[in-house]
Amino acid sequence: MSDKLLAPGQTVAIASDHAGVALKAALTGDLANLGYKVLDLGPATTESVDYPDYGHALAKSVEDGKAAAGVVICGSGIGISIAVNRHPGLRAALVHDEATAKLARQHNDANVLALGARSTSPEAARVILKSFFTTEFEGGRHSRRVEKLG
Repeated sequence: MSDKLLAPGQTVAIASDHAGVALKAALTGDLANLGYKVLDLGPATTESVDYPDYGHALAKSVEDGKAAAGVVICGSGIGISIAVNRHPGLRAALVHDEATAKLARQHNDANVLALGARSTSPEAARVILKSFFTTEFEGGRHSRRVEKLG
């Protein structure tokens, strides 16, 4: 079994709102360096947009099999993670540091990483991203709990 959430070559979708455009751009290369194909769902500019539109688009890309996992970013990370979590089978975790990134994977089998652009520096986000995508779900007692999430 791999130590990563995904096998190299799989697709990770990434999306943000206007507040997350710069952080999204910074993390796109990191995903590629981890060996993933990147599906950038936008936006491309900092012109104001509505975060639910991008959260739902990312969730749909995972539901439809265009991506195996995702990364979402908005100003706080809260709104866009709520949008993603409205979709069955998607488990977006708002993560603030390396420890919560690992726990999101180990205990919750999170398949979408959510970040707050206004509270997470690019340097911290890079550490979080790597931890999230290189940590395996532990299964065991956590499996029944994840199943109850729907």
